[in-house]
Amino acid sequence: MDLVIRIIGIITPVLIISAIGYAYGRFRRPDMTWINRLCTDLLFPMLIFTSMASRDFHILDYLPLIGGEIIILLGSGIVAWGAAIVLGYNPHAFIPPMMFVNVANMGLPLTLFAFGPSMLPAAVALFMIVSIVHFTLGVRICAPKASMSGILQAPMLWAMLLGVLASLLGLSLPPWLATSTMMLGEAAIPLGLFTLGIGFSGFRVKRWSIGIIGALLCPISGLLIAWPLVKFLPLDKPMQGLLLLYAALPPAVMNYIFAEQYKQEPELVSAIVVGGSIASLAFVPFALYLAL
Repeated sequence: MDLVIRIIGIITPVLIISAIGYAYGRFRRPDMTWINRLCTDLLFPMLIFTSMASRDFHILDYLPLIGGEIIILLGSGIVAWGAAIVLGYNPHAFIPPMMFVNVANMGLPLTLFAFGPSMLPAAVALFMIVSIVHFTLGVRICAPKASMSGILQAPMLWAMLLGVLASLLGLSLPPWLATSTMMLGEAAIPLGLFTLGIGFSGFRVKRWSIGIIGALLCPISGLLIAWPLVKFLPLDKPMQGLLLLYAALPPAVMNYIFAEQYKQEPELVSAIVVGGSIASLAFVPFALYLAL
């Protein structure tokens, strides 16, 4: 019973903040362009770099965790490819949301609520690798002829590279600067949840059948790969739990943005994203039960 109460306590803030965002989006219908740009250009890069340039962050300590996440990503992609062939879905639209989950808007807050601030650097390491693979391999899967030049201009990429370099060289920010940048970066966590709710307020789902299939396949394939994987990788208990939690996260909204940008059946992807977010109400607590 204590574990159930703890899981409810972890999930509830995520649901409340997202629900407030959804209600605000339905009532006001705000233009979120500048907020989304603020998050991607400043707040998330600040969070990434400050976490990785801290005294407690050593990138080499997270290599097994990062390796496990890469295996889950690629394994989920292979499963999704097979499902797309069997079911006759467009693989360029179907595979990315099966691989790339909401590590930013949901993963980071859930990490904070479930494991505490001490695990935030590990979550940032997962955020880093998922983002890099999504903006490279993920874009190629969605649009094989897409140009990769845009990723070189992304502030998040440079924040990751500078953070890795700082970690490898043993450099860290002075306390006064680290406090300032971390305060800005941590604003991305509640703001990300709020904007997630607003984003869903504008979604119109037309293909619920594929949404249900994707909503089930994404976390099930992730957990089936992650569960035996954590037994073999040299991970401590919190990192095992983190890998299991991230395996059960719903598809990222960024998949819809890419599908719309590259004309790969955005209505199909929107159904998967919305369906997956609804299904996460069951799968995320289940993953937390396994993790805790």
